Amino acid sequence: MDVRGVRYLNPGQQFPYEAPKGFVLARGPNGEVDFSTKGYVRYLNQLGLNRFYTDAFGRTTELDLRQDIQLNRLQWGLHGWLFDPRFRYFWYAWTQNVSQGDPAQVVVGGNIAYKFDDALTATAGIFSLPSTRSTAQSFPNWLRIDHRSMADEYFRGSYIQGYMASGELTDTLDYKVALAGNLSALGVSASQLDNCLCTTTGMLYWMPTTGEFGPGNGFGDYEYHEKLATLLGVHFTYSREDAQEQPGVNAFENSQIRLSDGTLLFAPNAFNTGGMVNKASFSMLDLDAGVKWRGWSLEGEYYFRWLDDFKVTGSIPVTSLFDHGFQVYASTMLKPNYWQAYFSGSKIFGEYGDPWDAAFGLTYFPYGRKEVRMNVQALYMDRSAVGYTAVPYVVGGTGWVYTVDVGTWF
Repeated sequence: MDVRGVRYLNPGQQFPYEAPKGFVLARGPNGEVDFSTKGYVRYLNQLGLNRFYTDAFGRTTELDLRQDIQLNRLQWGLHGWLFDPRFRYFWYAWTQNVSQGDPAQVVVGGNIAYKFDDALTATAGIFSLPSTRSTAQSFPNWLRIDHRSMADEYFRGSYIQGYMASGELTDTLDYKVALAGNLSALGVSASQLDNCLCTTTGMLYWMPTTGEFGPGNGFGDYEYHEKLATLLGVHFTYSREDAQEQPGVNAFENSQIRLSDGTLLFAPNAFNTGGMVNKASFSMLDLDAGVKWRGWSLEGEYYFRWLDDFKVTGSIPVTSLFDHGFQVYASTMLKPNYWQAYFSGSKIFGEYGDPWDAAFGLTYFPYGRKEVRMNVQALYMDRSAVGYTAVPYVVGGTGWVYTVDVGTWF
């Protein structure tokens, strides 16, 4: 297995397994079809959270706390190339049973891409907006299995429909540039969008020592770099958003613009003054850095978000908002290929509160491979600014949450 995680099992047999592709169902002079799937079962216990929460405007809410076992995610995909190895496709179906009945609980989508050369791959379709490292196509190479830190969840963009250009400018410098209609396509129909392609993201990654940072530039050093791997990155995102373009409260894997007490920006009477924001401009800068060496990793991001140019009905007490925050991850391979321990935390410095979270986790890889994982995690949150059914967070939650995840990721 090389440092990028490519491994071949029984390549001469029918349907060989080739990481990170998955199982090769067909291969010939006219194309290739690969099959992959990501799915896991999660035990979730939120009973340690405070039951009541009072937001920054004095409104008290009773929280709906859960303890359950759910098939939390199931995603399968067919991908490969057709007629020309440079022409790639990725078609998938994606669902989370915890979100049954919510908008976009089942997603059927994908994208197509053409690689002109190492400096330019053009992609069209559905993909995650590369606004932070977790949305820059790093999944499933995460430490927290299938959820982000509170700050990352709060600041990030989501899955969109649009165009993206990406590639290698030099052996150590990568870029991505994306164009879309809003910050989150999931749960939003075309009729809800205005006629402005006003969402753009640009990203640069510099990896000066090794020219790579592991599969997908993901988190943690499962690959056990013998030479110090380093990453410095910058992301900038701009979007003109309106209330119609924002998904519903529990829409599947969506991104919602919130105040730092968890209040939805576009909610009626969000500021408790009777007014409602109808449109707003979103700008976000994300600075990213990390090091990996011999199973150890230390990685962090700092976020800056500006909201302004509001169009309102009635009155609100602000003309602009500025929030900032950070996340940090530290991990080590206790036993190479089999046991990984991690700590992560994040904090938001907002105009309506300063929530934070911290998580301690242990992941076991029973077959000595990343594709099968068992994870236990203790997560503490303080006045959570985010939350929906697919993640352990509850908006306004304070206290401990425990998860146990078992599944496959390939």
